[in-house]
Amino acid sequence: MGSPQLLAHQQPIRPGNTARSRTTTTTTLPAAASIHPQTNRSTANHYIQMLRHRRKALQVVKNLDAFPKTAEECTETTTTGGTFSVLSLTIVMWLVVMEMMYYMETTFTFSFTPDTDFTQKLKINVDITVAMPCRFVGADVLDLTGQQVMTFGSLEMEDTWWVLDPDQRVHFEGVQRVNSYLREQFHSIHEILWRSGYTNIFGDMPRRRIIPEKETDSCRIYGSLDFNKVAGNFHITAGKSIPLPRGHAHLAFLMDQSDYNFTHRINKLSFGDPAPGIVHPLEGDEAVTTKNLMSYQYFLSVVPTYVNTYSHRGSSFQYSVAEQEREIAHDKDSHGNPGIYFKYDVSALKVEVNEHHEPFLAFITRLCGVVGGVIACSGLISSFIALVVDCLTCRFFRHSKTPSPDEEPCLSSHQHTPTTLLITPELKAVTPTLQVPKTTAGPQTTPTPTSQLTSQTQSL
Repeated sequence: MGSPQLLAHQQPIRPGNTARSRTTTTTTLPAAASIHPQTNRSTANHYIQMLRHRRKALQVVKNLDAFPKTAEECTETTTTGGTFSVLSLTIVMWLVVMEMMYYMETTFTFSFTPDTDFTQKLKINVDITVAMPCRFVGADVLDLTGQQVMTFGSLEMEDTWWVLDPDQRVHFEGVQRVNSYLREQFHSIHEILWRSGYTNIFGDMPRRRIIPEKETDSCRIYGSLDFNKVAGNFHITAGKSIPLPRGHAHLAFLMDQSDYNFTHRINKLSFGDPAPGIVHPLEGDEAVTTKNLMSYQYFLSVVPTYVNTYSHRGSSFQYSVAEQEREIAHDKDSHGNPGIYFKYDVSALKVEVNEHHEPFLAFITRLCGVVGGVIACSGLISSFIALVVDCLTCRFFRHSKTPSPDEEPCLSSHQHTPTTLLITPELKAVTPTLQVPKTTAGPQTTPTPTSQLTSQTQSL
């Protein structure tokens, strides 16, 4: 067979035009436009089957609904419920704001790891004032091997006066109070310090504006030193130091005993680069003595620290200190050399301080728990209070006896209310009338029962 063709029917000859006739025309349509009733019928059946399966799937999903909806006519609004709804909404909004603020806050974790960076240098920052002229003072550092690391020329020395001018005294007393508070309350405010980002809370000592008229009587030793990260001894004592093959010596034999005075003030003593959150315990300390031959010893435990916060990232050092002071008196079996000694030891463990946010999933979980808990508890409390109010006003007992009109539509499906048959004029017109014949002598006709009449009327 060829391609499907649709033949136009020959038009009939109209009356009065018998002589004329119209020729039959043939119109060829594409194969795609051909009409197949059987194919269309199968497509329609397939579409109907798809709709049926989709309806079944929707019904299965609807049956799995674990949150059934209550019809509006079966709900009752009360003043107590409205009050608790407003109160619950206020509490939920406040708790949501608090949770968001808590999420925005950061937390800190502290971990200890072995310090394997042996090439790192230990940097010490010094700013100390000793109540002796600089010509009588020498400063040196010796490491654990006994090798001399530095001579007094590596630090800056400046002749000054022991008594501070008013601005300097205010600054130094402020450093004393703040640093004393930080040392005592560090464990309760350390997160604030780590988060602050301030590497220098106190600032530098202001320059002297009032110059005394008397001769300088003190020596200021300041600067920074880099040496190996091993235990050592940084000391300030009387006499200039000279290097020796196995150490060094201080030339103090030209000094009189009355020239010794180790009253000192520590403006700065820290290790490493500045970092926020690190408290230097000795800054702001001041030791005043009336005795010439005094030995002040500070035992420092230096801990390498890596700070990784949102405001700072880098390596530094913390230290703790234990102090001891005694008078050098050979006749009292108190031997030694007078001076100021800072004996430090480097810890083999490194502290890592990391700042991070709470996970977002934990924040969402806690937020959902807070909102759901408030709504559930407020609903229970509202129902309990409404029950108490109903019992006190005796409405509960009246409700248990006579259902309200609002509750009638909410009856169960198995409870059927009596149906009243309304006979309209149209129904009355088609309803057969029951005519009871008069009593005659003939056989009596039995009237149609009322129940049958009712069933007939209902069928109509």
